Amino acid sequence: MPLFYNTGMRWLAAVTLVSVLAAQAPPGRVRSLRILVLSSMLADDGVGEWGFAALVEVDGRRLLFDTGNRPTTVLENARELSVDLKNVPEVILSHNHPDHTGGLLTLRREYPEALRRAHVGTGIFWSRPGSRGEQNPMIDIRKEYLVRGGVFVDHDRAVEIYPGVWLTGPVPRVHPERNFPGGGRVESPAAGLVEDTVPEDMSLVFDTERGLVVLSGCGHAGMVNTLQFARSKVRQAPFYGVVGGFHLFEATDQQLDWTGARLREMGVQNFLGAHCTGIEPVYRLREKLGLGRGSALVGGVSAEFTLESGIRVRRLR
Repeated sequence: MPLFYNTGMRWLAAVTLVSVLAAQAPPGRVRSLRILVLSSMLADDGVGEWGFAALVEVDGRRLLFDTGNRPTTVLENARELSVDLKNVPEVILSHNHPDHTGGLLTLRREYPEALRRAHVGTGIFWSRPGSRGEQNPMIDIRKEYLVRGGVFVDHDRAVEIYPGVWLTGPVPRVHPERNFPGGGRVESPAAGLVEDTVPEDMSLVFDTERGLVVLSGCGHAGMVNTLQFARSKVRQAPFYGVVGGFHLFEATDQQLDWTGARLREMGVQNFLGAHCTGIEPVYRLREKLGLGRGSALVGGVSAEFTLESGIRVRRLR
């Protein structure tokens, strides 16, 4: 249950408790975290689309996680929400798909001093040949981004990019979750032309005193695979928050039951399912996790997750 109340001394007590927890957090733990959704299908404010992006503010640092689908969606939504992106130095691209990379160049052109460093997972630039030619948009995006002074940082393993802030890098597929589109092919340097399982898919993990928080773009590596890998690399802790897209909109009832059981075992306390998670899967997982309307919701544009108050939405409930 979020430590946030609207009136009276309970609100003051809650804020005071949060401040004490932050002050007591040991080195290497995140003390302050805000995740604001800037691209998703539904929108409390702004414009919805099939895509995902979120602004992350963590311990005084700001970064963008994915850039939406249409070139101007994140730019326009940020303006409508009075969010200034010109001092966001870094961007994380969870994988190559256009619904996560489509706004990168527009934002780079609009804010030439921002988003100068892009973190990516190994495999994001691999060729995806199809019947109509190359299907990987990042091949062309890479060229212009570099011309405009951008730098790509390629990650082939989990890494702590800031104190308490981890990138998973490509996630091992321990469980046979197929949370990715079928039919595609990718040219792997080691294996040649193989099924495209989106091998570069990666997520952000925040280590906080309340537990781990995961931010995912699509979770193509599998929701359970991603969370279990996060615990293996960061620490064995419950998940205070799980936020983002998890590509469950086509999952069967059996798959959702299995996923929900695993998430409950890992102690998920707040779940904000956006983008490709799907609406019905969010409600099914809410039931399986034993969560309420305040701690398991569909994530639309302007939805927030913070350490202080958990999930905060406006009208989409």
